[in-house]
Amino acid sequence: MNTMTEIGIYLIQTVANIYLLFVLLRLLLQICKANFYNPISQFLVKATALPMEPLQKVFPSFGNFNTACLVLALIVQIIAIQGSALVYNGTLIPIVLLLSWALLGIASLLLNIYYYGLFIVIIISWVAPQSRHPAIALLWQLTEPVMAPIRKLIPPLGGLDLSIIPVFILLHVLRIIVRNFAASMSLVPSFVPGIM
Repeated sequence: MNTMTEIGIYLIQTVANIYLLFVLLRLLLQICKANFYNPISQFLVKATALPMEPLQKVFPSFGNFNTACLVLALIVQIIAIQGSALVYNGTLIPIVLLLSWALLGIASLLLNIYYYGLFIVIIISWVAPQSRHPAIALLWQLTEPVMAPIRKLIPPLGGLDLSIIPVFILLHVLRIIVRNFAASMSLVPSFVPGIM
């Protein structure tokens, strides 16, 4: 791979990863009923508003699940994957493979959001447990629905919350499954945003 090709793919992947993160965070925060007036929530809505408006007219929401967000994430993935393939060697990826890779990339990024989000929440609970920063508030709102069912099964012991351990194990197992699916589909990691 020559230098310009590598730079081109890097730029496509970086922009796509950042924008996908915005879109998927908007989706997850809406599902979790996070504080809409939080400045970060407002930023995510504004950053994704332009492409979301026409999509929302075609793809309705079901309760808190915004299907337009998921469709937008798929579109961004498909553009990034096909764009990277064109920059690399000018080939078109078959549509079934393109959709499969896009879905795997989205699944991987969703798992990474929770995996690293929970890790950050743990660190913050040790370092700054009383912090009122808007990002920390959203992280709590995002991770609590995942933690609450496990916390019912494994209540805190003497102030120590061990429920995070099975959640991390489950997330890691799911990441392994996604990675193996990706390998079985001959997925090219450098073409797919969100793949770990």
